Amino acid sequence: MSEAPSARPQPREGQRGQGGPPCYAALDLGTNNCRLLVATPTPGGFRVVEAYSRIVRLGEGLTQSGRLSEAAMERAMAALTVCAEKVRRRKCVRFRAIATQACRGAENGPEFIARVAEETGLKLQIIPPKEEAQLSVAGCVNLLDRTAEAALVVDVGGGSTELSWVDLKGEGLDLRPRQFAAWKLPIKAWLSIPIGVVTLAERFPEGEKASEAWFRSMVEAVKDILAAFPHAEPLREVFEADRAHMVGTSGAITSLAGLHLNLPRYDRNRVDGMWMTRAECETAADRLIALTPAERAAQACIGPDRADLVLAGAAILQAVQELWPCSRVRVADRGLREGILMSLMSEQRPRRRRRGGRGRRPIEAAA
Repeated sequence: MSEAPSARPQPREGQRGQGGPPCYAALDLGTNNCRLLVATPTPGGFRVVEAYSRIVRLGEGLTQSGRLSEAAMERAMAALTVCAEKVRRRKCVRFRAIATQACRGAENGPEFIARVAEETGLKLQIIPPKEEAQLSVAGCVNLLDRTAEAALVVDVGGGSTELSWVDLKGEGLDLRPRQFAAWKLPIKAWLSIPIGVVTLAERFPEGEKASEAWFRSMVEAVKDILAAFPHAEPLREVFEADRAHMVGTSGAITSLAGLHLNLPRYDRNRVDGMWMTRAECETAADRLIALTPAERAAQACIGPDRADLVLAGAAILQAVQELWPCSRVRVADRGLREGILMSLMSEQRPRRRRRGGRGRRPIEAAA
């Protein structure tokens, strides 16, 4: 695998961080969060040596203006500067930094990417929705219940939501770490919609108090878009027979899980990989609707940064559950970064296809 884009100064091949095993790093700059994960390879995968996450709300106001605001870019730059220093200090031998929906959709997205490179040395790649969906599934592979026939991986971001329908009886899930490749995963269909927790919350302002009618309006808006997607229909029978399950990866979904568990503070070890029933997800959403924004912000697993977004995430999850019924949802405190790390540590390379004369697919495209 060729060297991924990295922070300046770029390390020489094989250089090791702090005299230990080689470090790999993955950075995900989303519409709401900036996240970094540094890990070292192990025989069964990798071991995390450092993690960093900061809510930056890069996409704040993007729906109305079409541009990244100066304040939002400054927040992101502050977090990216911290990430760049961590990558340099760890002397990572492989590093990839990606940007998703906010930078994809903003008029000044490329300009911001150039500014990041100039000021921090981080070379961010704006990845397409299909790759985002693949990497999300890759990061959740270990949470797939192989006794089921299919899974629907739902990655709820700040500016977009990626859905991937995975054939759990297909090839590509059992490869050893060094043979892993996200493009080999048996994803039968995928969908990316430009609706995430930030964009949905901005479209449906909450007001002083949440209401069931307001929440339902968000659910129905998401369902209207999802219902028009036909490419996953061959798996409909498997879902209706309850031979499939869902995997939910997002800060909003992990917050719902923490609320369900009544945790005094967020505990990743208890949340990541836990199962929730559809009824438990809906009960947690009902609990949140009954709270004021201030009361929501006081919840240990939500906090002020997510208080105005968590119900938008719950609405997206509920919309998916109503259209693709699953009795079980597995909560994932993992996703894109883990998928990037697995890809970086693999020696496999996808073959380059020659570009034909076809234009780009629309955002709601099948895999």
